[in-house]
Amino acid sequence: MLQEVTSVQFTVGKLDAGMAILLSPDHHLIEFPATILPEGVTTGSIVNLTIERNQDEERRQRDEFLTLQEDIHTSFSQTPEPPALAVKSVTQTSITVRWDPLRLHAAELRGIDVYRNGQKLALQVAPTAVSAKLSGLDVNQEYEIWVVVRTSAGSFESNHVTARTHTMENLTGISVSFGVFANEGEVEPLVDLLARIGASYTDDLTTDNTHLICTVPRGPKYEKAVEWNIPVVGPEFLKACEAQGKIQPSHSFYVSNPTAKGSGEK
Repeated sequence: MLQEVTSVQFTVGKLDAGMAILLSPDHHLIEFPATILPEGVTTGSIVNLTIERNQDEERRQRDEFLTLQEDIHTSFSQTPEPPALAVKSVTQTSITVRWDPLRLHAAELRGIDVYRNGQKLALQVAPTAVSAKLSGLDVNQEYEIWVVVRTSAGSFESNHVTARTHTMENLTGISVSFGVFANEGEVEPLVDLLARIGASYTDDLTTDNTHLICTVPRGPKYEKAVEWNIPVVGPEFLKACEAQGKIQPSHSFYVSNPTAKGSGEK
């Protein structure tokens, strides 16, 4: 809607460097961009300037500004959401907890702290991590675990979870991946063995695996196991676990020098 039209007559007094000096009938001077004057206008020319109020554009820009304000308020008024913690896996000496990707909204992440039985752990957790592994725990012990997310908008504590490490007779925490075998026919019987003892295996090696099973210490999985300090053991490890009915020390079944990959028992 265009309304409140006003037309005023001016005399061009001077043109200089892209600016025109206009003189009104009541002797008011105004500066006006010469580039938008009609072609051929010179000093002494008389021009009419018509001014109209554009209320439709006013309304559009006002609505646009209010929408922007609302978007900013929505984005920056939402506080980060506390992580929802759950137990991912348990072994005789470790507990792995997980959480969904963090929803921080406009806040910046400052760090993720892991607590066990009221004590903050010196555990480095990557900003993009969605899990944390607590190692070196006692066998058959109960632990209370939670995480605290530190952000630019404050600290937010997750729910607390309770988990008990396995007894030596509980083999369900074993999670292996198979590496290189001199005889690939050995793998299938080992898969059946895992099913009998309630353990599991994965095709890909991840930090969640407790052991790499192989007879030939080479290949991409072996290199990753060395890097991640995952025990690399032979098939005899699983056979001994089944025969003895309890978890066996990894170092007794290494397929190569244990100092090459660490001797941490899992």
